[in-house]
Amino acid sequence: MYYPESLKKVSDQAVTLYLAKSDNRLFFHNLAHTARLLDAIDKINSHYQLDDKNYFIICASAWLYDLEMKASEFGEIRDSDFTGEILKGLGIASEETEEIKKCISAAMLPRDPLTQNEKIFCDAISFYLGSSHFIEYNKLRRKEIEAFANEKFKGNIWRSRTIDFLENHQFHTEYCQTQLNKIKEGNLRALILMQEEKNRQKNQKGKNKNQTQTPYKYLDSRPDNILLEALNRPPDWKHKSKHHLSGVETVFRNSSSNHLSLSVMADNKAFIMISVNSILISLGIGLIIGKFVLVPKLFIPTVLLLFVNVFTIIYSVLATRPGLMRGKFTMADLNNKKVDLLFFGNFFKMPLVDFEFGMKKMMDDSDFLYDNLIRDIYAQGQILGRKFRLLRFSYNIFMYGTASTVIAYIISFFL
Repeated sequence: MYYPESLKKVSDQAVTLYLAKSDNRLFFHNLAHTARLLDAIDKINSHYQLDDKNYFIICASAWLYDLEMKASEFGEIRDSDFTGEILKGLGIASEETEEIKKCISAAMLPRDPLTQNEKIFCDAISFYLGSSHFIEYNKLRRKEIEAFANEKFKGNIWRSRTIDFLENHQFHTEYCQTQLNKIKEGNLRALILMQEEKNRQKNQKGKNKNQTQTPYKYLDSRPDNILLEALNRPPDWKHKSKHHLSGVETVFRNSSSNHLSLSVMADNKAFIMISVNSILISLGIGLIIGKFVLVPKLFIPTVLLLFVNVFTIIYSVLATRPGLMRGKFTMADLNNKKVDLLFFGNFFKMPLVDFEFGMKKMMDDSDFLYDNLIRDIYAQGQILGRKFRLLRFSYNIFMYGTASTVIAYIISFFL
């Protein structure tokens, strides 16, 4: 199994299911959450350096976790049947499927992971607890639970539940224990102080409201001051995307990385075809053509073999040959937001000052920026589609042509 290609299949299927079964109540367990899981997995993997198989198992679990949660209506995940059906439909081996299902089941509370993969995946699920964005994500969790329960939670009740959860939570990998425990404890302390302050305010009800102090004074005294930084963040981030820009950007980054891996794989396959057929042509010309005078009946099979080799090489070269590129864009393209500034083929003939102007204009316009990211991934997909289509022709010509040549040689010997 080629794991990067299999992971691409899983991610594509997961995105399709997310888009087909969107739910406005999913404020937390959505595609942005999946992106955050993948980002957390990459950070943990930078320490453990997993092989392709185990990396695939954990990342596939991340892509399918929220879908499995939704399929179980946010109840207890027992058999991960939904995940099993998806992976079976994609042709994933039963061994990897079972490990993915175990990772997803291990993430259910109370978490008791056994294998390293399960521990890494559970810590990826809990990664936000040791994040400076904890307050934001916790609010999204509350909003989602309220939407599904169709009721509102009082602030002190939700804080109490969150405090209890943090106090009983533990990271399972050494990396997360080292990197995240301090921040998680700071988030817990801040919540406790906020809860105490709210209770104090409640007990002093009736006094002058202007004399009531806010919990921010406690946050200012924290050494790391992480929670205060999150609370004081400018408010406009909320209006840019409900799925959180950082999560969306991680989706783009992972998609681009997967496309790059597949492109390298396609180039390697083309190189193999070119090398093998070049050797066969050399052997055919050097060893067989000289025997035509002695054995004339070998002429037709040999010519057939050479034709097969030549056409195989032609399609393999076409699969790797760069396309024609304009190298420049116009101001009309820029003003109409119809140019992909992230692809070098659209600007390599441009003066630096024009390219800088275009890039700055794109970075100042979030819609234009994300349009460029979408166009760039789409263009990569189009190139990959062309490469693999031509490679398929090349492999088919080689496979059927070689079989036909062998049959032709056998027939010529008996005639």
